[in-house]
Amino acid sequence: MRYRQNVKAVPKERRNIVRRVINRAAQYHCGMGALPRTCMVTDISAGGARLYSETEMPETFTLSVTCADADIQRECRIVWRLGGEVGVTFTDGRSR
Repeated sequence: MRYRQNVKAVPKERRNIVRRVINRAAQYHCGMGALPRTCMVTDISAGGARLYSETEMPETFTLSVTCADADIQRECRIVWRLGGEVGVTFTDGRSR
């Protein structure tokens, strides 16, 4: 007799924009005069990113990521939080 194992279905991807895994250190800036703080960008797309930070992040900030092929600076707004992870949407209206 066979028993059915407890297998969870993988949720269907609902995003319209493909995310790229980058796992890169970055900085976020909270405003004029504030020192930048460090975070980790785990994945990124044209519309947003998933970040990890050991400190509490503000609702809005500027994200700076330095890559081999580009320096990225985007205005962000947090759309979800789960422990030290946050999901952000880019609010500056640029597509890249």
